Amino acid sequence: MSGTPGVDAPERDGQTVRRARIVVRGVVQGVGFRPFVYGLATRLRLAGHVTNTGEGVVVEVEGPPDAVDRFRSRLAPEAPPLASVESVESAELPAIRESGFRIVPSRTDGPVRTLVAPDTATCDACLRELSDPHDRRHRHPFITCTHCGPRFTIVTGLPYDRAHTTMARFPLCPDCDREYHDPADRRFHAQPVACPHCGPRLSFVPAEAATGPVHGEPALAAARALLAAGGILAVKGLGGYHLACDATRAGTVAELRRRKARGDKPFALMARDVHDIEHLVHLGPLERQLLTGRVRPIVLLRRRAVTEHSTGRPVPADAVAPGSPDLGIMLPYTPLHHLLLAEARPGTDDGPAPGLLVMTSGNLSGEPIVTDDEEALERLAVLADAWLTHDRPVHVPCDDPVVRVCDGEPLVLRRSRGYAPLPVTLPVRVDAALAAGGDLKNVLCLGQGDKAWLSAHIGDMDDLATQRAFGRAERQLESITGVRPGLLVTDTHPAYRSAAWARQHADGRTVARVQHHHAHIASALAENGAPAGTEVIGVAFDGTGHGDDGAVWGGEFLLAGYGGFRRFAHLSYVPLPGGDTAVRRPYRMALAHLHAAGVAADPDLPCTAACPPPELGFLRRQLERGLNCVPTSSMGRLFDAVASLAGVCHWAGYEAQAAIELEAEAVSAGTVPEDPRYVFDVAGDASQEGAPLTANPAPLTANPAPLLAAVAADVRQGVPAPMIAARFHLAVARMVRDVCRAAREASGLHTVALTGGVFANTLLSSACARGLREDGFTVLRHREIPPNDGGLALGQLVVAARTGAPGAAVEHQQ
Repeated sequence: MSGTPGVDAPERDGQTVRRARIVVRGVVQGVGFRPFVYGLATRLRLAGHVTNTGEGVVVEVEGPPDAVDRFRSRLAPEAPPLASVESVESAELPAIRESGFRIVPSRTDGPVRTLVAPDTATCDACLRELSDPHDRRHRHPFITCTHCGPRFTIVTGLPYDRAHTTMARFPLCPDCDREYHDPADRRFHAQPVACPHCGPRLSFVPAEAATGPVHGEPALAAARALLAAGGILAVKGLGGYHLACDATRAGTVAELRRRKARGDKPFALMARDVHDIEHLVHLGPLERQLLTGRVRPIVLLRRRAVTEHSTGRPVPADAVAPGSPDLGIMLPYTPLHHLLLAEARPGTDDGPAPGLLVMTSGNLSGEPIVTDDEEALERLAVLADAWLTHDRPVHVPCDDPVVRVCDGEPLVLRRSRGYAPLPVTLPVRVDAALAAGGDLKNVLCLGQGDKAWLSAHIGDMDDLATQRAFGRAERQLESITGVRPGLLVTDTHPAYRSAAWARQHADGRTVARVQHHHAHIASALAENGAPAGTEVIGVAFDGTGHGDDGAVWGGEFLLAGYGGFRRFAHLSYVPLPGGDTAVRRPYRMALAHLHAAGVAADPDLPCTAACPPPELGFLRRQLERGLNCVPTSSMGRLFDAVASLAGVCHWAGYEAQAAIELEAEAVSAGTVPEDPRYVFDVAGDASQEGAPLTANPAPLTANPAPLLAAVAADVRQGVPAPMIAARFHLAVARMVRDVCRAAREASGLHTVALTGGVFANTLLSSACARGLREDGFTVLRHREIPPNDGGLALGQLVVAARTGAPGAAVEHQQ
């Protein structure tokens, strides 16, 4: 918009006047953007109005041309902290000599093109009020303002107004109403605003029905007392219920693990502040920033070897994270969390509160997080001793996100609260489509144009409740984006429940199928902004993915772009005896790999000793005859095999347990040199120069037989497990370098994308990236999108929904 007025521009008070209509798109609703616009316009003495619409924030301003230009230029750089301005478009309007500036009611007509803000941790200003005895919101568990609090989890429709949130049931009291309408107040048009007189009410509901619930401050005191006494408390948060207990009580943590059927899967911890965990974990600047920022994710932090005796400070019970190299820690992100963990106030009945809580999702293992209050009282009755709840409904379930730091950069492993539903800007344009993701760590993805919206983490699709949650998430995402997908995209696995959902809900729409590891690589390309036509050497390592030849893939080197891929190399096939049974029993994978490598599985090896004798005899016959043994090239299963062979883990109670514990052993070994015996035998014809991605020459194979023989020899010689684990990690990284060099010679490609769940292992990811860069490669890795199946849907979307992309198989639904 030019700063020069048109020849017909009118004058007011002797000055030329200009009027403009400005549309601001992005995360601009629910973040104090209209109050910001009001303040900016009045400071510049502009007339007009601002409103929310389905396409964003629409402003009409009128005044001197230079003031209108300054107003427009300051909208993006001076926007409120939680806003994210994607575009500012303006058009000239006839001046109408309006006086004053105002916020007008939202309009619900027109298309939905705006973005909903994610939930955000309590801001410093609200925390000061929370602890101020003279403030009227002192100790109010639901204190919030335009800069913090719930957003995504309470939105029921757009545009974002109180009537379109779960706060609609709470009429504002006179004091809150005055703040809400005061342009000078921090809560001016803050939709979740409330106070103890008009807001949600806190309730403590004990398991013993005869006692009855208590409310307000007594509810908080009862909850703190229960935690201090070693009880297990169900706590309603922003996106659902948590189960909480004192993390330092070994018996309580063990009991929670038993009730939740958790196996050995690590629990997350919530600490009062950073100072309470400095003695437990290694903290760098980025880790501190993640812990204390607006999102407050669970951050996986490398453990220190400490005891309470050695530090004189509380340490979590061993049962919190057995066998894990990390502790998953987050800091309070709601006012209620702060009140639960706060130190006792002198002269009050607060009572002591644990400074370190287990804070895990409120569900049985494998089920989605509970959000409904009545459902919580029923489904969590076998898990909790009491409920600390409230009457503000959760509209959208949202688990806590999980992040770790790899080579000085964040690596999101679970993208949920605080991230969803922020869009991903795509480097390629896509037609309106919905990608259903996979069956593990399910996340769905909706896309159109240059935007993709990923849902919050949904979970594993083997549970009916999770499948219902999938349907609710799909409807919510469509409602807040306005995207109506004409294409559905799934994995090629014939038995995936996510794929079955897409087929059942096609309603005449086309269903496209994208190979699992191709989707992983495309996800990495999209996140890293690779334009159309980009081709890379994709290293996709995970546990399970349906291969084009019917085998279970998972140790793949693909020459790939959005439009297609060619399998350049893979781990040698080994039998997967009993399918999922072998996943749950890593000793089976060790015995299968030894069989394939021609290494005798003698009784002195830990994996052989771990296998019950009747099963051992049956397993040997099964492997010899190939009965119920699907071939697999999975790198995840190779990690399982080495973990059992080295005596680290024989039974997996949760996904990737053996690999996680093997990584822990390797970390504990410190710096270890490569061992020349720990190698892969890479064989095949690498001369594939000039072959297009659609060609299918025989791929190279990376056979771990020499490595397995070396591991078995070291075990028999008493080499410690940490040394074996470290040597194994280095051997995998060396093999990746060797195969990628061969791929470069054959294809001329100089960029490598590392993706798949195995690369959640930062020790391996760092070693691979370092070696590849030394060899002159550009390395693409994930940061904001999970490398595991939580990022799969984004890759499915860009492969199948990109206009004219040939990379997906298509089913036409009638």
